[in-house]
Amino acid sequence: MTTRPTSGRSRTAHTADLAPAELRAVRALLTDAFDGDFGDDDWDHGLGGMHALVHDGTGLAAHGAVVMRRVRHRGRWLRVGYVENVAVRADVRRAGLGGRVMAELERVIDHAYDLGALSASDDGAGLYASRGWRLWTGRVCALSPEDGIVRLPEEEDSTYVRPALAGSPDPAHELLFDWRDGDVL
Repeated sequence: MTTRPTSGRSRTAHTADLAPAELRAVRALLTDAFDGDFGDDDWDHGLGGMHALVHDGTGLAAHGAVVMRRVRHRGRWLRVGYVENVAVRADVRRAGLGGRVMAELERVIDHAYDLGALSASDDGAGLYASRGWRLWTGRVCALSPEDGIVRLPEEEDSTYVRPALAGSPDPAHELLFDWRDGDVL
């Protein structure tokens, strides 16, 4: 793996403002970055919000998205900026591009949402923790269309939060996420 400087052109845009060719490039980057383990539901989860993209001389080098989710905490439904589809092209990893993408997504979260949240892979957890995201130590649940409130214990060691407009959430109270197809978180 070669590492190149972190220079490159950055762009932030809503899904509606991305050209079809840009969307194809993002999907290809994500498929490669996740070694082919990136399906249609994963793709769908990152659409409809804001995208941070970094291009270099070779093309799309890094991407991330923030989409709105609804999360109930302490009896109040919050607008949560949920981070999705963060990836860096293999030949430019560990060069600061993930941090550039996250800085832009965090700017959006801090100014437009009550809270930021994400589900981190083992590989990505260090990046998020280094940027001040906190591992959620409380219960994680979702509102299932068939079963009502269901606990998601497998998500309780990978869910990170970023306080924004609503302040810090209290881990003594669960985070209850809205339901979606595929991986709920």
